[in-house]
Amino acid sequence: MNLILDIASWAFILAGAFFTVVGTFGLLRMPDLYTRMHASSVLDPLGVSLILIGLMFQAGFTLISAKLVVLLVLLLFTSPVSSHALGRAALHRGVKPLLDDKEDTPSKR
Repeated sequence: MNLILDIASWAFILAGAFFTVVGTFGLLRMPDLYTRMHASSVLDPLGVSLILIGLMFQAGFTLISAKLVVLLVLLLFTSPVSSHALGRAALHRGVKPLLDDKEDTPSKR
């Protein structure tokens, strides 16, 4: 039973690390604020959630798992809210998306 829990735990931790690294590469490679924010706000909570689930498997049913659940719920609520607030503040500040093709639409040609 311990072997199965260890395998499941490491599978979640490695999958979470993979998604976190992919989100970080997206954050570095995207051209503007909005696409960078999209890459980080989609992949990083998924990666961190998988890592926390893997840590819950390692901890078992203890107080540590309860703390990890609270941390997971906090992360899942605050990450979308902070991304939305950042995007809205940038939009109100006048930051234009780099990939905005409003002048190049086929209807205006």
